[in-house]
Amino acid sequence: SVTPRPPAGVAPAASPLLVKSPREPVRDRKKVKNIKHDGDITLDEVIDVARKMRERSMARKLEGTVKEILGTARSLGCTINGETPADTLEMINDGDIVIPEN
Repeated sequence: SVTPRPPAGVAPAASPLLVKSPREPVRDRKKVKNIKHDGDITLDEVIDVARKMRERSMARKLEGTVKEILGTARSLGCTINGETPADTLEMINDGDIVIPEN
């Protein structure tokens, strides 16, 4: 009898995908520590990350996944189009920013 195994591929978490977005310079991870990932990223990049994370998200719609990614961006210290992630989240909730269905 063979034990069923999950697929071997590992999907990346949200934070490494967001950290790649601000196009930071390459660094030596052994020597350079406590780096700040406080770059500015666009809302389109956030939506792209949300699409990649869609399968692992608990949200029903892409909008909910985008909100999850905004929370991650906030914890990293990123800004979205020059706004704080909290402000961007509020604009989505107020309907000022419309997130596509998929």
